[in-house]
Amino acid sequence: MSAYLRRCTVEGAYATLRRRGAEEAGAIFVVVDRLDGQQALFGPAPQSEIGDDGVERLWTRMHVEDWLDPLSISTRLQREIAFDPDIWIIDVEDRAGRNFLDLASSA
Repeated sequence: MSAYLRRCTVEGAYATLRRRGAEEAGAIFVVVDRLDGQQALFGPAPQSEIGDDGVERLWTRMHVEDWLDPLSISTRLQREIAFDPDIWIIDVEDRAGRNFLDLASSA
């Protein structure tokens, strides 16, 4: 987690830990805000997506659309919290919309 926050900073984005979850069991969600009223939500990819290429964690976009309004993202996160109150949430502000995550292939 701290390595990801540092990576965002090094790349010129602003990243903060919005919500601290359970150390041992909390899923991590990343909200990328382009600062133009558009956001994207990324969450853990299914374990079946993780291969033998040395990447320990893969991510997937949690919606079909490329970008959503902040209310839609907030609503989705509230549903995730209701399902699993142990989740972590990281906010990334980057005008280019970069996420700095290893994404699962969407083939």
